[in-house]
Amino acid sequence: MTLKSLMTAAALAAVTLGAWAHEAIDVENAWVRATVPGQMATGAFMTITAKDGAQLVGASTPVAGVAQVHEMKMDGGVMKMAEVKGGLELPAGKAVQLKPGGYHVMLMDLKSTLAKDSTVPLTLIFKDAKGVESKMELKLPVAATPPGGMAKGMDMGHGMPMPMPAKQ
Repeated sequence: MTLKSLMTAAALAAVTLGAWAHEAIDVENAWVRATVPGQMATGAFMTITAKDGAQLVGASTPVAGVAQVHEMKMDGGVMKMAEVKGGLELPAGKAVQLKPGGYHVMLMDLKSTLAKDSTVPLTLIFKDAKGVESKMELKLPVAATPPGGMAKGMDMGHGMPMPMPAKQ
């Protein structure tokens, strides 16, 4: 087997793996919240359905120094946010919402302002039940509010936007 045919086979295998991941995991209604000058963090939101179950174990984007899967929840009357350690479970066939006030992809140490109507490249990293990792490349629209009339049930209640942590 020649080096060229070996490289062609490897490229075909990578395309096939990518196609498998996209068929097994569906991402819908994805978007990133727009920022204002000086804002150093924002969130990415979406609905993920894994046909056979999986975990969302990470994310990356060139627009932020750090991208992590986070959860926001009430704890003793105080809203707390933290990274989801070990990955976010995506039960087989069940839609999991990443939304303001709940699970989301936190983009921190932003390199520039994210303007409304622009797009953000985002790579999601998944693991299946056998521990096999796959990546999904997305381009998410940037919006001030959820696109397509998804606003109902997508905020923290009381119409409050998702708070951003101060830069440390």
